[in-house]
Amino acid sequence: MVGAAIAYGLGKRGARVVVLDEGDTAVRAARVNLGLVWLQSKGDGMPDYGRWSRRSVDLWPAFDAELRELTGVATELEQNGGVTLCLGEEELEERARTIRRMHNQVEPWVYETEMIDRRHLQSLMPKARLGRDVVGASWCPHDGISNPLRTLQAMHAGMKRVGVAYRPDAPVRSIGRDGAGFAAQTPAGTFRAAKVVVAAGHGIPALAAQLGLQAPIRPERGQLLVTERMERILPFPAGGLRQTADGTIMIGSTREKVSSLDTRTTTASAITLAKRALRILPDLVDIRIVRSWAGLRVLAPDGFPVYQESESHPGAYATFCHSGNTLAAVHAEELAPALLEPRLPDRLAVFHPRRFETMQAA
Repeated sequence: MVGAAIAYGLGKRGARVVVLDEGDTAVRAARVNLGLVWLQSKGDGMPDYGRWSRRSVDLWPAFDAELRELTGVATELEQNGGVTLCLGEEELEERARTIRRMHNQVEPWVYETEMIDRRHLQSLMPKARLGRDVVGASWCPHDGISNPLRTLQAMHAGMKRVGVAYRPDAPVRSIGRDGAGFAAQTPAGTFRAAKVVVAAGHGIPALAAQLGLQAPIRPERGQLLVTERMERILPFPAGGLRQTADGTIMIGSTREKVSSLDTRTTTASAITLAKRALRILPDLVDIRIVRSWAGLRVLAPDGFPVYQESESHPGAYATFCHSGNTLAAVHAEELAPALLEPRLPDRLAVFHPRRFETMQAA
């Protein structure tokens, strides 16, 4: 998701780009996420991430329209707002504290999120019978959803239309300096370029080390459940619940620390997800679960994005983050052109991994 957005953004600005990909054997987050275009929870402790997320959320409608016009593929974007539901007074109070803290860190326009009570919440969701434990929620009018598979499809189709070469048969085995540029060794041959962007998710650390780049990535497993199709009852995403355009409800997601790239699902997590979903929407009791799957988030130690250029290999970059779906628009429209400049702009300096040295010192 991250690499495709950057490649599309570079290609439509006239850059000659080739995407070297591992193919469908890669561990991808794009195919196992809820597809949220989400603002209200982004940036607690890093205000610039909140501003960056707001910028992407604002760019999404034009980004979606451009891709649809160029490729004929709809991302199924809906930006009708979104809520984080609270079960019980303790969750409500904790959520209210978080929202106040985040509002205090940034300008008022960034989040525009408010706490609402159960009555207000129910008025926004008239077709959903809420469980008795639902006492309120945080509401953000800028939140929404897209279909991450359609978004990825649209970006790949867009890449092709703007002249980006896509090689799914070319996982990079090694990469290094080649004169004034770089050479990447793959089973499909050697590829050379003046600049290189490493955006390979959990494959980044091994490649980044060859270019003097820091990539302190940790995997976090998230499991999801998907129901059979039903009448549309959710007009917007409700935290870990969202309803797709075809009527299925996606229930997620867990946050599990794992020491390896383990994408197995577990019965225990499925039970936990299902129980919470039933406390929120008791009418789901008669709806069948038809699928479950797990994916691995690509996370820095603090959970915020990393964008960096190598000091020892100028022209080599590493980019990784959680929320590749939310940030797809800003990656295509602002990060991509920044990578064409002689150096990354100062406003992106906050996302450099040198911040982790400060964390360790503290």
